Amino acid sequence: MTIQTAKLNSTNWRDYYELTKPRVVMLMILTSVIGMLLAVPGMVPLHTLILGNIGIALCAGSAATINHLVDRYIDTKMARTSNRPVAKGRVEPHKALVFSLVLGLLGMVVLLVFINALTAWLTLISLLGYAVIYTMFLKHATPQNIVIGGLAGAAPPLLGWTAVTGEIHGHALLLVLIIFAWTPPHFWALAVHRKDDYARANVPMLPVTHGVPYTNLHILLYTFILFAVSLLPFATAMLGWLYLLGAIVLGLGFIYWSLVMLRGRDPNAGIETFRYSIIYLMALFGIMLLDHYLIAV
Repeated sequence: MTIQTAKLNSTNWRDYYELTKPRVVMLMILTSVIGMLLAVPGMVPLHTLILGNIGIALCAGSAATINHLVDRYIDTKMARTSNRPVAKGRVEPHKALVFSLVLGLLGMVVLLVFINALTAWLTLISLLGYAVIYTMFLKHATPQNIVIGGLAGAAPPLLGWTAVTGEIHGHALLLVLIIFAWTPPHFWALAVHRKDDYARANVPMLPVTHGVPYTNLHILLYTFILFAVSLLPFATAMLGWLYLLGAIVLGLGFIYWSLVMLRGRDPNAGIETFRYSIIYLMALFGIMLLDHYLIAV
């Protein structure tokens, strides 16, 4: 009995770590870091780079934990989420709530004390947008949930920018717009792959309410929108020809996978498109950084 208890205690931290959705937060922090670096011609002060992203990550983890808590009942009905800590009972709901509040409070303190108030309040708005507006209301109210709620997840590059400069700039808003346009085709591709899960959980995702062909068409349309939006940093002279080349190549790749989904002949097209969308975003922001330091400066 003692050995079993010791084993449970030794794995508790992994459950709490999982509550923060670390992979999602890491992608958010990548865009936040790049937002910081694009905001200045040289290097970002080290304390801003470290403490700013710690504060943003803590708040993002807080919002993710609320998502686990609120969705614990529908998570049990979906194969992808059935083993989550709260849904499985490994973390009690009240403990998840306390954990979320602690993370959010710590994140806000770090941002208010060490960064600036603008970044702190924008981060709080983003947290509430995802944890409250999207998770508690939009997700269950409309098949356009991910379109409307995607704005909260698109905020990290703006947060990184304001952490360095203390002001909202048009170029930072372009970065937000790119992620905002990227979110629907990214998430709908996964929703197509997991359509049966969402149907069992009674979540009105677009492939459940309007069918897979309709969703695939909208993935393609949003991918075209994303392609056009991704060219704006070059059009506004924010970035140069290296970025333009990268955006075109990556965008054509995304369009290719969207067309594969539209044809409907590959049963794995949804998950493959979803995976490519992650590579797309990481590569696009990485090329932004290369262009900023090698070409634009």
